[in-house]
Amino acid sequence: MRRYHYIYVLRCADGTLYTGYTTDLEAREAAHNTGRGAKYTRGRRPVTLVYSERFRSLAKALRREYAVKQLPRTAKEALIAAPASAP
Repeated sequence: MRRYHYIYVLRCADGTLYTGYTTDLEAREAAHNTGRGAKYTRGRRPVTLVYSERFRSLAKALRREYAVKQLPRTAKEALIAAPASAP
């Protein structure tokens, strides 16, 4: 069984965006919503998964996570709004 790596963006209840990395999107979103995900999201619940990208390589996923974290909010919003590309 192949293990995939994901980067994701959550929209918090206060409208802010949080970017992270995981190997299980559903479990990670649930962890954030129970207060176990990250200190940043703990006080900004509930959170909603609004964007994700899948990678086969951990290194590529972590590089992309860093790149997305460096984007200004307007660029992150554009990324979220763009239609998903076909696999």
